[in-house]
Amino acid sequence: MSQANGLGVLRQRPIDIKRTIDFMLGNSADSARIDPQRVGFYGFSQGGYTGLVIGGANPDFNKLPPRCSDPSATGCPPADQPKPARKQLPPKLLTHDPRVKAIVVADPLSVVFQTADSAKNVKVPLQLWSSQFGGDGVSPADVKRLARLLPRTPDFHVVPNAVHLSFLTPCPPEDARKPSQACIDAPGFDRIAFHKTFNADVLAFFRRYLDEDQGAKTSGSGHEAAETVVQ
Repeated sequence: MSQANGLGVLRQRPIDIKRTIDFMLGNSADSARIDPQRVGFYGFSQGGYTGLVIGGANPDFNKLPPRCSDPSATGCPPADQPKPARKQLPPKLLTHDPRVKAIVVADPLSVVFQTADSAKNVKVPLQLWSSQFGGDGVSPADVKRLARLLPRTPDFHVVPNAVHLSFLTPCPPEDARKPSQACIDAPGFDRIAFHKTFNADVLAFFRRYLDEDQGAKTSGSGHEAAETVVQ
């Protein structure tokens, strides 16, 4: 977990998605049932970041907060000791995948997509969701700025009274007795009711851009659409 938020993971995530699609369209037992013209992606948080990169974005990793800006973080020296120097990060080509024809991202890590250059190549249809209050390193202001920078206007939604983790699946009733941080919403927020609307809107977006008729125009088949989901 000490490396879960590291730079190496951010570079690796899009590669892992490409490998997943390679397998699903190639050697998987279900490959014959998947229409390669109807591949969609959904991602939340760092998964949202991953979807943006897959769709053509080029993050500026130098916008990330310096490592150990929080002395309590795992692997960081105490506050009274010198902190590791921040290295200037060289540009590095990231993995994009034009096989993905529609993307939905919720509260993506957006601090690395705050310039026109970082977002200019995202041309795929995109539905973008933001919580009102953010959290866990995701700023609603960054997500809103990203929405303005995208060359193709996204289907943009801001969820009132939601925090970052409100996009996670509703927690079982037994968790209410001793809720984890992932189960705590802002007062008055109904996560179950929100997810009914959220799920329906996401499904409608994918159907709009991945429907069978559009796939048949290029593939001539009635194959199923494939959706890659990552958090």
